[in-house]
This record gives sequence, C-alpha cells and structure tokens, in this order.
Amino acid sequence: MSKLLIEGQRKLRGEVRVQGAKNSALPILAATILCGDESVLHNCPCLSDIDVCVEILRYLGCRVSRHGHTLVTDSRPMTGDEIPTSLMRQMRSSIIFLGAILARCGRAYLSFPGGCELGPRPIDLHLDALRKLGAEITEHHGRICCSAPSGLCGASVALAFPSVGATENIMIAASLAKGTTIITNAAREPEIVDLADYLNKCGACVSGAGEGTVIIEGVGSLHGTSHTIIPDRIVAATLMSAAAVTGSEILLRDVIPSHLGSVIPVFEEAGCQVDTQGGRINISAPQRLRSFRMVRTTPYPGFPTDAQAPVMAMATVAKGTTVFVENIFENRYKHVEELKRLGANVSAEGRVAVVEGVGELFSAPVQAWDLRGSAALVVAALCAQGVTEMDTTSFLQRGYEDLDVTLRDLGAVVKKI
Repeated sequence: MSKLLIEGQRKLRGEVRVQGAKNSALPILAATILCGDESVLHNCPCLSDIDVCVEILRYLGCRVSRHGHTLVTDSRPMTGDEIPTSLMRQMRSSIIFLGAILARCGRAYLSFPGGCELGPRPIDLHLDALRKLGAEITEHHGRICCSAPSGLCGASVALAFPSVGATENIMIAASLAKGTTIITNAAREPEIVDLADYLNKCGACVSGAGEGTVIIEGVGSLHGTSHTIIPDRIVAATLMSAAAVTGSEILLRDVIPSHLGSVIPVFEEAGCQVDTQGGRINISAPQRLRSFRMVRTTPYPGFPTDAQAPVMAMATVAKGTTVFVENIFENRYKHVEELKRLGANVSAEGRVAVVEGVGELFSAPVQAWDLRGSAALVVAALCAQGVTEMDTTSFLQRGYEDLDVTLRDLGAVVKKI
C-alpha cells in the first residue's frame, strides 16, 4: 500500500507522451490466445491490470516477456482452459478471456470477475451472445462452465446495449467460428477498432469496427503479428484536466485528437484553448475556469464515463454550476464525498450530480475507491491549497503508468510514500 502527497497550486508546463491504452491492450492480449503463435505488442503500458493479464496468460501456459513498452506473447505452448478465482477477482475486464479460451480450446472455466465496485456490470450480454454462437454455458456457485462440443458457428447477435466488453468477446470468439457473425448495436469505441486491426493483421476477417454493425467472417486459423496499441484517450483527458485546474499550459504527444471529440468541447466551454495538430494536443487554461452546463456520459462517440470523474474535479473550481448525468454505471460517484473533504460543493443523487464551483479547494486526507475516482482526487489536489494526502494509490496503478512521475516532469510537487 502506498500514498501520494500532493502539494497544490503549482503551475504545470512542458510536454508529456500519452501512454498506450489499457482498455485496448487488455482485449488484444486476450486475443493473442487465438493465434497459437507469437505476437509482438508495442506501446503496451506498465500497469497492474496488464500484469494480471500477463499472469492469466502464463497460468494458461503461454510464454510472455516484456521489453520496456513491448510485450511478446507466445500462445503455442498453451494447455490450460481455466482461470482461477484469485486471478479473475483482480480485474473487472477478465471476462474478456472467455471468448478467446472457448474459441481456442472448445471449453472454458472461469469465475465471475472482480475489480472496481462501480455497480452492476452484468455479463449476461457476453454469455447470451456466446450461446448464440453455439456455446453451452452453465453457472454453479459463481463458476462459469462453457463448452462448444460442435464448435462455434456464426450467428446474428443483437446487443441490448452497446457493451464494449461483449462486443470484444464476440469479435474474438467469432474470428475462429464457422460462418459469418453479425453484431448489431455494437460498441463503437476506438478500442474496438484497435482490436479489429490486430485480429485482421492475424488473418481474421472483421469489418465494420467502429460502426454500429460489425461483421466477422470466421476463418480456420490465425497467425501471430506485430501491433502497436493506440494512445489512451482517458489518460489524455485526465492530464488535460490537471492542466485546466492549475491554469497551466501543457503539450500532449502521441495522442489521437479525434478520439477526444466529445471531450475537447467541454474544455473549450470551460475557457481553455485547445489546439490539435497531428498526434498532438496543446491545452492552455485560464486563471479561472467557467462552468460547462451539463456533462452526460453515453457510449462512444458520446462523453466517456471514464472521463467523468477527473472532469468533475475541474468543475469544482469553475465559476458557476455544472450538472453531471452518469448513464453508464450506477455507482460512479464515490469520489464525490472525497472531493467534498477538499472543500468542493457537490451534491449527488442517483445518476445526477450538481457541482457549484468554489473559489478554492483546501488540502485534506482523502481515500480513493476506484480507478477514475482516484484520478479525480489527484486532479483536485493539484489545485488545492496545501498538501493533500491520498490513500489507496493501488487503484491509480491499474490505469495510469507512474502518474506521479509524469506530473513531476510537468512541474508538480508529488511524492509517493
């Protein structure tokens, strides 16, 4: 267990490279199982969630090595078809391995996933879709037993909600299924496109990724490849929030501005100047931010739920009132009570939070309860008067690679103890 000590009211300046996307790397690592070959993944961030993913691969018998930000996986020696509860409980997205193991082995045994407590994240969409592909699935005492005695077969799958995880699981499993699979109401996130790009490089036939309908023509086998993970748009939004609350100017490198199409207008409405060119974003913030009316989280290309918390930290010191409506997860306002410890004026009920901006925040001991909430507390602490002590930084390590080092490089005074 570690803590962060953050001295507030320091200007940030300079430039920083945005890390690879966690939410892209995880499903791609799971998909390497399908190849029965070696894959080389560049721009893979050093995160605890990635470490868990690597542990799962090794438990299944795969060989994995890391060289800086490059992971080399070899799934040829894979023999396992079961993931123990101890590993499943460490990561909410561990369910992404279900389709990969089932397609590779014809059977899979998992328990229900763990991770941040964000409210219900039903896996029924995953299981129902795999059943349509021919899987036989039973659940006993928190254990999921899957088999495909006749192999997986293509099918039409209409998702009730454009779930990112379910879309990924179907894409992975269907890549080796017999026939054609059509996913309607598919998730459209950039991470879906990145997974499709990886699969297609391996010899899969996936089209329509990034649109509402994804078509997968099953193939007999896949092979290894080399692939570069896209930049993490949520990390970029978090760093932009840090610049905004401190009235700073910073330059983000190795980012894809179009992936932040719903986020950038919020910063501009708050009074920031945001300039994009190629793979760079330059943000310059005013001395006092303006409120930005309403932030409503929706599936991509709408405002991302993962950016809601750090942007709320911005709103706490903006002049005026901002309303947040969280439409993805039911329990994503745990950071509100901790922001109030710093002097923020926030009231939350159900899916709605109302933020009345205050002139200044003040340091206090705070506790992180989930990944993005911990990022919000860091952002708020950067503009608070005094030194804020933040507990439970293990959540940060799930999605942000050495955030304390990144902020120090930009001029912040942050110490990990």
